[in-house]
This record gives sequence, C-alpha cells and structure tokens, in this order.
Amino acid sequence: MGTGIALRLAGAVVAMTAALAVTVESGPGAARADEPAEAAAEASVVVAPASTQDAASAAEDAVATMSLRDQAAGVVMGHIPTTDASALRAYMDSSGIGGFILMGANIPADERALRDLTASLTVNPALPPLVAVDQEGGDVSRLPWDDFPSARTLKDAPPAAAEDAFAGRAALVRRAGIGVNFGVVADETSDPSSFIYRRALGTSPESAAERVAAAVRGEGRTAQSTLKHFPGHGAAPGDSHETIPSTAMTQAEWESTDALPFAAGIDAGAPLLMFGHLAYTAVDSAPASLSAEWHRIARDDLGFQGVAITDDLGMLQSAGLPQYADPVVNAVAALAAGNDMVLTVVSSTPETAARTVDGIVAAVESGALPPERLREAAQRVTALRLALAGEGRGLAPCADCAPVD
Repeated sequence: MGTGIALRLAGAVVAMTAALAVTVESGPGAARADEPAEAAAEASVVVAPASTQDAASAAEDAVATMSLRDQAAGVVMGHIPTTDASALRAYMDSSGIGGFILMGANIPADERALRDLTASLTVNPALPPLVAVDQEGGDVSRLPWDDFPSARTLKDAPPAAAEDAFAGRAALVRRAGIGVNFGVVADETSDPSSFIYRRALGTSPESAAERVAAAVRGEGRTAQSTLKHFPGHGAAPGDSHETIPSTAMTQAEWESTDALPFAAGIDAGAPLLMFGHLAYTAVDSAPASLSAEWHRIARDDLGFQGVAITDDLGMLQSAGLPQYADPVVNAVAALAAGNDMVLTVVSSTPETAARTVDGIVAAVESGALPPERLREAAQRVTALRLALAGEGRGLAPCADCAPVD
C-alpha cells in the first residue's frame, strides 16, 4: 500500500496547489512504515502532475492574491538579446514578467552553457516563467545541435515520422531547461513560393492535420507544444514579419481547409495557440492577433482551452501602418481581444517589458481593459506555469544530461 506525501516547493504558491503528487510505492526496495529511514530512502518515488482542473483552481487562488501590477507582468513574455546570465537574471527579477523567449542571440555555443543560461531566468522555482523557443527544426532552428527531421522532409513522410522527430526535438528543448516550444507550424500550403511552405508540415489541409496532431503527440510528452500561426498563414500571401498578409477567404471556406490542422492540434492537446498577424477580411478586418472574433472562434468553435499568445508584436510595428506604431497600445489591444500573453521580440529592449506592464496597468485603471479580462489571462498563464513547476521544470535541469538518440 503506497503512502501519499505532500511535496512543498519553495514559495507559497505551489505549496497550496499540491502541484506534485508524490507516492512511495511498495515493492522491491520499498520500506514499510516501521522500517528504518535508510530502507525508506530506497523506496521508488512516482511524481504525477496535478490535473488540469487542479492547476486551474490553484491558478485562480494564486492570481486572487496578486496585485494588479503582478497580474499585468505575468502576461508579458519579453526578450533581450544576450547570453549574459547575470543580465538575464536581473531582467527577470526587476520586471517580474511571466515569460522569456530565447532567440539566436541567447543561444551559447553548447548545451551545457544553455542550461546555465535558462536556469538564470527562473527567479522563483515555485512559479517559473514560461521559457520559450522557436525550435521548428530546419529553417527556424535556434538549437544548432538539433539534427531531427524538419517540415522540409516531414511533409512527405508518414505522420509517425513527425511524431518521432518532435519527440526527439522536445527532449532537446527540455534538456536545455526550456518548457515551451513554439515549434509546431499548423499552417498549410501547396505553393512552393509561399513564405511558409518550407516550414509547413503538410501541403493539404488533411496531410497537415495528420502531421500536426502527430507532432503534438510526440512533443507533448516532454515540452509544451504551441500551434502557429492561427488562423493560418498559407491562405494569406506575404511575410507577416514585414506586412500584414490578408485574404478574402470566408469563415466557411476556412473551416473546411486551413482550420483542419489547428483543430487536429487542439484535439491532440496542444496547450498554446499563437495568433498570427493575418487579416481574414471576410471575418474581421483586424489581424487575428487583435481580433476578438478570431479568439471567439478558437475557443467556441474549435474548443481551445489553453493559453492564447500573440506572435511577436514587434512585427506589427514593422508593417509600417500608423495604427500599429505604438507597441504598448498593441499589447493592450491584444489582451482585450482575448490573448492571454503578449510577446515582443523585434525592437525589444530591457525597458520594453516594464513599459508594457505599465501600459497594461494604466489600461485597467482607466477602464480601457476590463480587469476581469486581465484576471482571466493571468489565470491561464499562471496555470501553465504551475504545471511546469509541478513537473519540475522550474528547477535547474540536469548538470550533464545523456545524449538524445
């Protein structure tokens, strides 16, 4: 008969969430209650993450104790281009933000050094930040030691190959102390001239859906998967890093085509959905990242329950349109539309995150952003952060992990 033990991590948040369930099992090497401590030390330990419902409840309680500023900071994912661990630690400590995206400028020469760097980003292991990376493999690969197949070949291989490749990729991500991978491209196109073609996992809605679901299944064992770029880059020509691609595709047409890979990835359990700066003008003239209607479709029609995150909001500024010139206004608009986390990379400086947090606080205080919308966003992000803590992802990764085959 096993004996339940409550495991308390540093900080009150996880202590009250029961984010980990630890059971000492009976069997070979296990100890009875009346045996000495030395025998008990040989007992096998099973660690089980809290259920989704438990994490959501714990997050609700945690957010209820947060100040407005802490809630605002928690929904910001920032970036500064450095490999200086002390600078990264200071940035996370001073800003209090809920996430950090690693770009090429953050990746040191080897995996051991990267583990040291990612460890520096976690100020409180009880509530670790969402440390994320764009590790698709192939054209978009931040980890140069990732030799697993990418979409360039996976689109022509059986779905099982995508599952295997992303299982291996997720192991690399996890070994590096990274909890979230922005790696599963759910866009689809058969046009080789398309900006997204080499990164898409399929050349038809059906083939992409099979491989996206397989990739999420493989990756989900070890890393938190993200589907991007909702509602689909393939139908909207152009590069969203430089412009706002648009399409006149109707919602009905979308539902039978570009929606399929996203629906498959959501059904497979992807916990994050990245909204692209893509305008489906028959649905909403605004980019999906700023569209309440596209967030409603994702939640109500596709049943997505996880964290909605923007693509890099700096890309909106790069489009050169005056209505998107203010990054703080963009962040507030994105939250109001239904995003739970706002991400900025392009033009991000050490001051960007703090200004964004200030802007969110001011928007709530002025009534421009409903406090319940911010609270909802903070709860979803906090639930995912607690889930990572419950899996031990807020702790420092192994000092010298064995290679991934």
